[in-house]
Amino acid sequence: MSKDLKKYIAEFIGTAILVLFGCGTAVISGGNLVATALAFGLAIVATAYAIGNISGCHVNPAVSLAMFISKKLSGKDLAWYIVAQVLGALVGSALLWSILVHMGLDKAVVGLGANAFIADTTAGMWGSVMVEIILTFVFVYTILGVTGDKEKSNIAGIVIGLTLAFVHILGIGLTGTSVNPARSLAPAIFMGGEALSQVWVFIVSPLIGAAIAALVYKYLNAPSVKKK
Repeated sequence: MSKDLKKYIAEFIGTAILVLFGCGTAVISGGNLVATALAFGLAIVATAYAIGNISGCHVNPAVSLAMFISKKLSGKDLAWYIVAQVLGALVGSALLWSILVHMGLDKAVVGLGANAFIADTTAGMWGSVMVEIILTFVFVYTILGVTGDKEKSNIAGIVIGLTLAFVHILGIGLTGTSVNPARSLAPAIFMGGEALSQVWVFIVSPLIGAAIAALVYKYLNAPSVKKK
């Protein structure tokens, strides 16, 4: 198996795990803030140490975009990472739906962890855009910082997982917390209706937040080159 194919399969598996356990906990717990935040965070910790040495464990198109902007990922890998992540998220949602139905919990299927905002007000939409940009900026900026320092490589998975939990604690009550276009797209496709009509916010906003984080990191954190 080629090295590239291994990376794409790793991203597929990692994203499926993130969606299954993160969104699954959100559904089963009734959206419990602490349980859901920890589930997403711990899923990242687990996958980071399982596939981090294979693909970098992005499991998130926004993270992959930031790595591309930072010139740590090729255009080819960016495209295939996103394909793998979206497919993984779809499989994760499908597994969650199947588990809930076969366990007799079909009433809990409603939502499948899909993100949403208050559709009746413009403020709800633009407020959600702002929240997701800010949350993704913090998450991705942290990833760039901790992965950019070789001395912190051993704890990178823990730091990134805790940061994801940290942003969920604020965001769950506002948007359900996306910061990950693949994680939001998959449940929306399964649910259709309002979830699908609103999902653009949770695709575009994280990508904007990630791009801003990459640019800020580039100009603020990157070591300056001294002129001779």
